[in-house]
Amino acid sequence: VHPNVSQGCQGGCATCSDYNGCLSCKPRLFFVLERIGMKQIGVCLSSCPSGYYGTRYPDINKCAKCKADCDTCFTRNFCTKCKSGFYLYSGKCLEKCPEGLEANNHTMECTSIVHCEASEWSPWSPCTKKGKTCGFKRGNEVRVREIVQHPSARGTPCPATSESRKCIVQRKRCQKEGKGKKNREERRKKANKEESKETRQESKGRAGRRQNREQRENTNKTQPKKRKAPNKEEDLAPLDTAH
Repeated sequence: VHPNVSQGCQGGCATCSDYNGCLSCKPRLFFVLERIGMKQIGVCLSSCPSGYYGTRYPDINKCAKCKADCDTCFTRNFCTKCKSGFYLYSGKCLEKCPEGLEANNHTMECTSIVHCEASEWSPWSPCTKKGKTCGFKRGNEVRVREIVQHPSARGTPCPATSESRKCIVQRKRCQKEGKGKKNREERRKKANKEESKETRQESKGRAGRRQNREQRENTNKTQPKKRKAPNKEEDLAPLDTAH
């Protein structure tokens, strides 16, 4: 072993030197050179830093730099995130998206253009005027639809979601609010009143009949019995001439 090479290293190094840092790494770790001013220091990391991608070899695992316009990459020719001012498309960083695609400033990617989609129209509403459905001849009816897919920046804008048209209805009077309920209540009270009246009359009739019966019974008790009328034949019987 060279005198400047040490095997009792810190930070995951298998071998190292006082001047160059890590010279080799322990298994599974990646070796990468970090620049400090004019000097490069070798370090061993569990994963490659931003702007680098890892490659594994039988003897050593290394971190290599991505392309200049790429922030993170899987390989040198396949970028996964671009630097500011570039848009990611199929692993490449582009200043302008291809035809048929649009730049998404939120994800910094080239994405497909999305057009607006709307649902089918609903049935026409009842004919109304000033919120009422009666008391007029000409009014308006409306129908609506919903947006099921909002467009992207370059997509086709959404159409109107409501339509209105004139309508004609058979003119009819408006029933006052609560009138129907009031009429039902009045009819119920009237029916109850008539029923109560009939009940009172029937009770009064029964009481009158009972009173008349009691009066007749009392009269029969106090009036003397009438003598029996004599038999006419007995009154006309001949006198006894023997005397």
